[in-house]
Amino acid sequence: MRIVLLGAPGAGKGTQAKILIEKYGMPQISTGDLLRAAVAAGTALGKEAKSYMDKGELVPDSVVLGMVQERLKQDDCKKGYILDGFPRNTAQAEALDKMLASMDMSLTAALSVDVPLDDLMKRLTGRRTCKGCGQMYNIYFKAPAKEGVCDKCSGELYQRDDDKEATIKKRLEVYTAQTEPLIGYYRNKGILKSVSGTGSIDEIFKKVTEALGLK
Repeated sequence: MRIVLLGAPGAGKGTQAKILIEKYGMPQISTGDLLRAAVAAGTALGKEAKSYMDKGELVPDSVVLGMVQERLKQDDCKKGYILDGFPRNTAQAEALDKMLASMDMSLTAALSVDVPLDDLMKRLTGRRTCKGCGQMYNIYFKAPAKEGVCDKCSGELYQRDDDKEATIKKRLEVYTAQTEPLIGYYRNKGILKSVSGTGSIDEIFKKVTEALGLK
């Protein structure tokens, strides 16, 4: 199974990917992880990526694709892979398709985890973190017994800057503008599988395996 994961921030696709990896042994390929590893290892592509990152510029698609290609050549990808965080737009998707076709490793499915916008806002803006032990809460779905106080260590709970409403709205706007068109792209290719991302983790995973035809 060769899958690309789609879904807005907060949709829970990372959680579902983790379970797929554990159950079916498919490696998760995150372009963010690949970039950090290549830069740390000082590979040729890593050095090229770092030159852009140091200037505060986006790493070109060609460099990211090169890293994905190198990763896919490793033995653990022979029985399948899960691509997470790439492609982010249709231009990247087209370039990825060409590269995968040349490697005879074309995608078998694009899995979209769909969650209503109101739910996404609550999932992301409702997050609170304990300053003492790092325990996570959500004021809408998993609130502490006492407001603003950690159940575990009585530490103070706070909201991270990147969980504040203005930041979350911006992230979701960027996703809608750039990444959502990918759903149409993969639907036209006939490989889109959509599942509802609401419900328990186990319920969503059951929908994922059914959509992908996994047992």
